[in-house]
Amino acid sequence: MEPLVPIDAAAAVGSLLGLAVGDALGLPRENMSARRGERLFPHLDRHQFFFRRGLFSDDTEHACFVGQALLTSGGALDRFRRDLARRLRWWALGLPAGTGRATIKACAKLWLGWSPERSGVWSAGNGPAMRAPLLGVCLGSDRERLRAFVRASTRITHTDPKAECGALAVAWAAHRFAQTRAGAAVGASELVAEIGELIGAEPAAAKLLDSLAQIVPNLEAGRTPEEFCAALGLKRGATGYIYHTVPVALFAALRYPNDFRAAIQAAIRCGGDADTTAAVTGGVLGARLGKAGIPVAWVDCVIDWPRSARWVEALGARVGAGAWLAEPQRAVPLAVWALPFRNAAFFVWVLAHVARRLFPPY
Repeated sequence: MEPLVPIDAAAAVGSLLGLAVGDALGLPRENMSARRGERLFPHLDRHQFFFRRGLFSDDTEHACFVGQALLTSGGALDRFRRDLARRLRWWALGLPAGTGRATIKACAKLWLGWSPERSGVWSAGNGPAMRAPLLGVCLGSDRERLRAFVRASTRITHTDPKAECGALAVAWAAHRFAQTRAGAAVGASELVAEIGELIGAEPAAAKLLDSLAQIVPNLEAGRTPEEFCAALGLKRGATGYIYHTVPVALFAALRYPNDFRAAIQAAIRCGGDADTTAAVTGGVLGARLGKAGIPVAWVDCVIDWPRSARWVEALGARVGAGAWLAEPQRAVPLAVWALPFRNAAFFVWVLAHVARRLFPPY
């Protein structure tokens, strides 16, 4: 394996925090059409999940699991895989709301004794994409190591090769966006070509590459992410299928490479799995813009705990410091005793949102 270039700490913080903020902003519109979401939750300039405050979903939790597993891994793949599997197993025991079926089935298999190499189920859902940006920021300078860690992160829950291709595309995009922190944004045609080189040998990547190939002409035509989504034939937005989410999220980041606010709002307006689309967009674009590029009010108005915005930032900083590449580090402390109470309160509010969707405006 190639020697790793030192991690850009600001990129790691920006990627993890950007993903978390995008997740919290997109959560109210999750699994809604663009039209319905616009009518029920029109104020994309602020959080709307808990009045004017935001909370994180499983997208942020999974990204944080990756960060913690990197810290304890010492750069060793086996240790990373085992730690990530352990965190997913205990997380599932807390009955998280709104989790994909594939991830829950995989976590059940982990509890029943399957190894992390064999616990995944056949699915091309979005779980691996939400775990990928930080891997790209940290490991992208070594393609083979990046590929190995993305594969490990993906196959714990999802075994369909499309899931791995989508996650690898996201990881590479985050790496390339991080490389441009001090200069001009990465070119869309260049990024698409590089992703093609990375995943093109996999037959399952063909459909994803076809969608990514449409990014450049749509950008040149000045189209918005919503229009790009329509051009892909996604009438109900970017669904929980990874080959829908990844092209839309990358398009939003490429369309607004210097404007976090515009990129996240556009990703959410596309509809569908809005929190994951916005999270992936935030994870990629945050790697370029850092914390300074994320609107302060969006960070300050997150009220989640114990995984608060401050805690997420601290985790990103620890991962970005890179000491774990030389030897295993302790994970960032977390008040795990509070998680069952937090999850119960979150579940109640999710039910309130489900009930709210039964009423107008339609």
